[in-house]
Amino acid sequence: MRRILISLGVFGLVLALLIGGGLWFLTERYAGNIDRISDVFGDLDEDARPAPATPAQEAGEDPVTFLLVGSDTRGETLEGEDPDGRSDAIMIARFSADRRHAQLISIPRDSWVDIPGHGMNKINASYAFGGPSLLIATVEQLTDVRIDHYVAIDFDGIIQVTDDLGGVDVVVAETTRNGPYTFPAGVNHLNGEQARWYLAQRYGLQGGDFDRVKRQQQYLRSMFGKLFSSDTFTNPGRLDSALLAVTSAVSIDDSLGNGDLLSLAYSMRNVTPDNVDFFTAPVEGTGREGAASVVYLDRVECDRMWTYLQTDSLSQNADEFEKQQLPEVPR
Repeated sequence: MRRILISLGVFGLVLALLIGGGLWFLTERYAGNIDRISDVFGDLDEDARPAPATPAQEAGEDPVTFLLVGSDTRGETLEGEDPDGRSDAIMIARFSADRRHAQLISIPRDSWVDIPGHGMNKINASYAFGGPSLLIATVEQLTDVRIDHYVAIDFDGIIQVTDDLGGVDVVVAETTRNGPYTFPAGVNHLNGEQARWYLAQRYGLQGGDFDRVKRQQQYLRSMFGKLFSSDTFTNPGRLDSALLAVTSAVSIDDSLGNGDLLSLAYSMRNVTPDNVDFFTAPVEGTGREGAASVVYLDRVECDRMWTYLQTDSLSQNADEFEKQQLPEVPR
């Protein structure tokens, strides 16, 4: 009996070391591959910030809200710095408290908004005026939704994931052409270079930049659908390459440590691409402010959407924003 107990103890110790070592390896290989952006929230006036979201229904976790900023920069970025201010995409990403739903809301980059301390301007000008901190303050003032974390996405790097996954399928509503590539109506299997031109197109699309936003959302939906497909998970080499490409293409504020990130990812294990709702902030129309072409947000509809975010109930009320949802087949 003594020998058995000693053997069981040794086995338990070895098992614990293996599990702990495996978690350490995963944390360092993937979470450790993500660059951190220093002191993103340091310049914000804490007293002026919105209160955390209060779920309408009690849940075991707190909702988590990210501000995602997409850039197509190809320049090298020093550690602790954000990619340059060419923001092609501004998105609010909410992971619901039930850890079974997520929402992603694109705010058009030309939205005419009040930038704290700078007056009315396009929302993406806030980055040029004050970096990530001012962009966060601008979004929080616009939505009254508290931003918990900030993520900068290098879309040029994300496109690399396309090749690592062996290509990504997107469905095109009508034949379009951009650069050297034609995208015929129907299913298109894109490699990385084709995806770059597909995502960059706005001229020749009826909705211009609005259709470009929908293509960005569609690509993210298709890419993550492929990433979490059985074809990828049964190919460890492909999965590893794709995860390394994804993590190297994003930078996160330094308040989210590797362990926290791994814990959050584990808590979201029940979220599938089918449980992610994609929206564009409600728009009233377009116009001009001086020489600039701008987008006017629909304040009434936006306030209703922001209120649902504040109560973490947007997924339950998604049908109210059918016109703002990503269609199955964008142009």
